[in-house]
Amino acid sequence: MQSLWKRHGLVVAAGAVCILVNRQGMGPLWFTGIALLVGGLLMRRAMTLGQRPRDEVPPLPLAIPVSGRWMARNGPATKVPSHTHNLAQTYAIDLARRPAPEPVWLWPVARRPESYPSFGEPLFAPADARVVSVSDRQRDHLTRTSLWGLFYVLAETFVRSLGSPRHLLGNHVVLDLGDGVYAVFAHLRRHSVKVAAGDLVKRGQTLAECGNSGNSAEPHLHFQLMDGPDITSARGLRFTWRFRDDDGEEHEGAPADNTCFVPVDSLPPVPYSAP
Repeated sequence: MQSLWKRHGLVVAAGAVCILVNRQGMGPLWFTGIALLVGGLLMRRAMTLGQRPRDEVPPLPLAIPVSGRWMARNGPATKVPSHTHNLAQTYAIDLARRPAPEPVWLWPVARRPESYPSFGEPLFAPADARVVSVSDRQRDHLTRTSLWGLFYVLAETFVRSLGSPRHLLGNHVVLDLGDGVYAVFAHLRRHSVKVAAGDLVKRGQTLAECGNSGNSAEPHLHFQLMDGPDITSARGLRFTWRFRDDDGEEHEGAPADNTCFVPVDSLPPVPYSAP
């Protein structure tokens, strides 16, 4: 049944096409389109409910996969689910380098991703792991941090959600951390991934660079843990980090939204070496 729910995007798209090409008012094609739209949305809802965590698992201590000063957004310390249960994002977090250009109302409508300090920043393995899968070919698009960009990204997100998860994740890496725990790094810079499926990586090893691919308004890292390698059927898992906020206080857990922090246990880069 879970494999059927994954096709909700195709069902919604088929329904939209039926409605758009219909020229006979509220006839058979129109009703077919409405039925497909409703059916696709119900399939998506069922998939989301199926990915709700069942048990409260203790958070896994990990090294923070970045260095320098970053800001947390959409994290589990502020609300759960931090994003949505869909695609195992229950405890996901977004990280962006700070300081960075502020959002604007009208102008500039968009900026090049190179305008943001997050773009091109190295991302590190949070633990010893095995690389499960890699995607590295999607382009890094312009930012969507103006009012017009916000309208655009809302429509874009809906369209991306009709396709496979890679259209939302952009370039990404999935790691097997062992004991049934998998980590996802999303929105990576095109052609920056330095590992391949099957590689064994060490804690602190450079995996890729932060980018602006997929469903991303500005260059940032989307990080999450899950209990399986398939993001369309796995459930989200908690993690805990050690970090220092701008007041110099050390914390253990996940930083709250809009908290700027630096890792306490900074990861020294480890050169890439194939197994």
